[in-house]
Amino acid sequence: MAIDWLTIKAGRTAWLHIQEHGLRAKDVRLLLGASGGPKWFVLQGLDRYLFGHFFNDLDQPLDLLGTSAGAWRFASLGQQDPVAAIDLFCELYRQQTYSEKPDVREITDEAIKLLNEYLPEQAIDQILKQTKFRHHWIVTRCRGLTGAPGKRQMAGLLTSALANSLNRKYLRRFYDRVVMHHPASAATFVDRWNDFDTYKVPLSHANFKQALLATGSIPMVLEGVRDITGAPPGMYRDGGLTDYHFDLDLSAVDGLVLYPHFYSEVIPGWFDKQLKWRRTNGKHWPQVVLIAPSEEFVKSLPYGKIPDRSDFAKLSVADRFAYWQQAVEQGQRMAEQLHEWISTDQLRQKVTLWT
Repeated sequence: MAIDWLTIKAGRTAWLHIQEHGLRAKDVRLLLGASGGPKWFVLQGLDRYLFGHFFNDLDQPLDLLGTSAGAWRFASLGQQDPVAAIDLFCELYRQQTYSEKPDVREITDEAIKLLNEYLPEQAIDQILKQTKFRHHWIVTRCRGLTGAPGKRQMAGLLTSALANSLNRKYLRRFYDRVVMHHPASAATFVDRWNDFDTYKVPLSHANFKQALLATGSIPMVLEGVRDITGAPPGMYRDGGLTDYHFDLDLSAVDGLVLYPHFYSEVIPGWFDKQLKWRRTNGKHWPQVVLIAPSEEFVKSLPYGKIPDRSDFAKLSVADRFAYWQQAVEQGQRMAEQLHEWISTDQLRQKVTLWT
């Protein structure tokens, strides 16, 4: 019996739509990309399929919403050859190396080097001038000690984590959400987000790399980005602090929301990872289609898990390179299976109602 490498869940509106029409690119209005560091390697095959085939012939704009690694992945879209771009990003990310005990400065310098190789000036020109793919990246503006360096930052993080454990709404005392958006987008689907003070800032040549670096600036791991051009002044860090896997009101999106994700569960914010009772589900997101690796896929990977940042410390460089490359290669199984299910109309039977 064939193995299902994919798990596909859909909120009620999306599930009904797929039962009637299948999954069509023209019905998708928003593509989501989550934070998660190297976890995204298992999605590389899906990205290549979506970027180079599924969305290839769109006749209307597609909005993209990403934080951290999700935003970096989506920066391939809008480039002249998005498949070549995502392949380059994958190769650059996979081959990162550090000293035995890297500090924040070394890790930040490596991220800047990767960013400059992945996105030369001509690539930024291509993205900003085209209107087919409209980028939206979330960066987090830090308040008080959360914006400070060193041990004071840790004090701010611990305090905000405690506040979040009591109620997620208390995080707004520590962080603001800033949505950096493509100049062709008015980002109107953002206007209903009132859980944090939320600002909208157009992307430009001046702030493009600043914003992308900021949305991946993990606290205590990378340096933040101060005073992004055009944005409210302050220290900016990882967009996952407020929106790790998202728990946003997407009701203003006029169509389906497609979410290729490395987990079958959705964790709202960075501080919610250990709070098992706090998860986003299909009741919150009726028009979302979540595509994730199945349990069988994860079991088939080396070490029986998807890649994560702990691999830097736990594995030798050679073992890590080999493991991450195998995760990328095996992820192609998911892409091939999704293509088969869509083209043969099996998706109607494979998708489950996400409750």
